[in-house]
Amino acid sequence: MTAVELARWQFAIITIYHFLFVPVSIGLTGLVAWMHTRYYRTKDPTYLRMTKFWGKLMLIVFAVGVATGIVQEFQFGMNWSDYSRFVGDVFGAPLAMEGLAAFFLESVFLGLWIFGWGRLPARIHLATIWLVAIGTTLSAYFILAANSWMQHPVGATFNAESGRVEMDSIWDVLTNSTQLLAFPHTILGAYTTAAMLVLGISAFYLLRRRHVEVFASSAKIALVVATVAVAGTIAVGHVYAQLITDQQPMKMAAAEALYETEDGAGLSLFAIGAWEKTPDRVGFNIEIPGLLAFLSTGSFNGQVEGINEAQAQSVAEFGQGDYRPIIGLTYWSYRSMVGAGLRMLLIALWGLWMWGRGALVGSRWFSRAAMLGIALPFIANSAGWTFTEVGRQPWVVQGLLRTDNAASPSVSTAEVLTTLIGFTLLYAVLAVIFGWIFVRAVRRGPEPPADAVDSDDDSLRMTMAY
Repeated sequence: MTAVELARWQFAIITIYHFLFVPVSIGLTGLVAWMHTRYYRTKDPTYLRMTKFWGKLMLIVFAVGVATGIVQEFQFGMNWSDYSRFVGDVFGAPLAMEGLAAFFLESVFLGLWIFGWGRLPARIHLATIWLVAIGTTLSAYFILAANSWMQHPVGATFNAESGRVEMDSIWDVLTNSTQLLAFPHTILGAYTTAAMLVLGISAFYLLRRRHVEVFASSAKIALVVATVAVAGTIAVGHVYAQLITDQQPMKMAAAEALYETEDGAGLSLFAIGAWEKTPDRVGFNIEIPGLLAFLSTGSFNGQVEGINEAQAQSVAEFGQGDYRPIIGLTYWSYRSMVGAGLRMLLIALWGLWMWGRGALVGSRWFSRAAMLGIALPFIANSAGWTFTEVGRQPWVVQGLLRTDNAASPSVSTAEVLTTLIGFTLLYAVLAVIFGWIFVRAVRRGPEPPADAVDSDDDSLRMTMAY
């Protein structure tokens, strides 16, 4: 493997690892803020116990997410210095806004929320957790703006003399058409992730009929949020896919293993090709006639561009080269994302039906499905990012900078391999430690009712058990 390939592996491992925690932080913060609001309005100690329990899990996830996010940003200076020089004028702006505004906002108010129980006035204390939720959402917006610019560069001009891209309009970068769909798709996915996690853990306790008052309420909140968020993610994702079809036709053609441009193209359900990076054709394919054309263009007879035509257009525009991504990985990551999303929707609808029948508590089959369903949003998130980034190759910035021209020229293959092994081992150890702490906190369960309420002002003094 070359240094560029190893650097890509390292960035992929660190990014996907980091993104296991990010959507939980975003979604769980919002859910905890809602539970805290319910306690503030009703003074029901059940909501206080819920806030304390889920807040503890939120803080554990938040801490690991911050640590892994810092390491991720180091990659730009370590292995991708030519990329940083090329896009620093554009890429640095939203990242700086995320660090200076959003990250400090969420960090400051998270500290106030943790230590403000029994010390701040109840209304102000409630506002702190909502400001944390706003901060996490702003962080996501600015980071996604940077990534969306890589997918669809706007608001910038290439300066041939300096060899850099220079920003023309920060407003165009922040309101990129790709960003306006990627952001809600990601945020809805984050709330889906948190809701499925809350639902699965609640099902674990409801199956054993322990702390029923806390976890029955938690499960009901999670079911409502999961149903709305999954349905919203699918709806926005559909519109987003249509935009990608227009902006990155090669990516969507690879996602469907569609080699020739077709009128009324069918949606591929299962395809097999040669075991190579970019096979020339599909050997076996099961498809639904006309459905891909309808999803892409709104018409069952619409034309969908194929891989071969997209390759020919890229050669004509950018010169000789192979502009096809890894077809099999792009194809199956897209299906993994969509398949996991549909399964989550089924679990959420099943749970709502069980709730309506009054059979949510102790339901063996549903509880097991909900517990297994915890893995689904993480599969969908990881597969979605894999599809997004692999499907764009060989570009690191679409149409402007190729990945093989973005790596650090002075970093050797041995050096990248050393750091790759080091980070992988470090993250494996961190996963074990995080898993032990998280599972331990889950098994402890919520505090007993008598210990959850402060006798002075009927509010919670947050305790952390690390």
